[in-house]
Amino acid sequence: MLKLHFKDARQAPIWLTEERLTLGQDPRNTLPLADAGISAFHAEIRQEKGLCLISDCGSQTGTYVNEERVSSRYQLRSGDVIRLGSLQLEVFDPIKVGNQALQPGAAQWFLFVLQGEHEGSKYPVTASLTFGRSTQCELCFANDHELSRRHCEFFLKDGLLHMKDLGSANGVLVNQAKVATARLQAGDQLKMGSVSLLVIGPKVQVAEQAVNEDATVFMQAVKLPRPVAKPQVSQVAAANPARAQTAATAPVQPAPARGIPLGLTGAVLLVVFAVAFWLLSR
Repeated sequence: MLKLHFKDARQAPIWLTEERLTLGQDPRNTLPLADAGISAFHAEIRQEKGLCLISDCGSQTGTYVNEERVSSRYQLRSGDVIRLGSLQLEVFDPIKVGNQALQPGAAQWFLFVLQGEHEGSKYPVTASLTFGRSTQCELCFANDHELSRRHCEFFLKDGLLHMKDLGSANGVLVNQAKVATARLQAGDQLKMGSVSLLVIGPKVQVAEQAVNEDATVFMQAVKLPRPVAKPQVSQVAAANPARAQTAATAPVQPAPARGIPLGLTGAVLLVVFAVAFWLLSR
């Protein structure tokens, strides 16, 4: 897709996306131009079957491409210079120019159109780019009426790609989440209106520490109280298992009660009999 760049940088470049773009001094033109030597309806640029064609509309001073006067429709290509009177407009392809402008080793960011107008196109992001329906936007999607005229902006900061919503009516979705600003990463998908974009870029390492899901995780042990030792009962193993079993099952005999010694008992009885005999003999 081609763009028109004003040599005198009076305004931002214009995307050549409309089916018919007219140039001249009359304010009803798509691109009004008040420069001297330009007729009311000077020239027009049409899109036909993927080609960008310019033709003169009967101007007094003529329409020139690369200093050759256009007598019939002329196919425009990247690098051509159009002259209307004293005004010069350069035609360029942002993709080709962007690739040439990128330095080796620099981060390269692209926006690939997954769905919507210009589906399949890929746009390099080498500076600030506005996105919307307006022909003044660097990324112009004029036929998507769900977009605002200036919908959002893409820009680079420290080699990273950022997006900022410019107060659009329908907002911007990044990975299905509505956001006002976002730092974009390779693989992110954006949704604006009916347009879906895929972010293509380098794998940039950021300050945030990434979590390695395959790494072994070490956790600090929890200090638990020591268990209280239970008293151990000493058990003596029986030499003969049969005797041990008999001893365990035999009834327990009660121990004999402690009584008075036998010798003392006999002495007492002897005294009792002696007293009784004495009493009877009286």
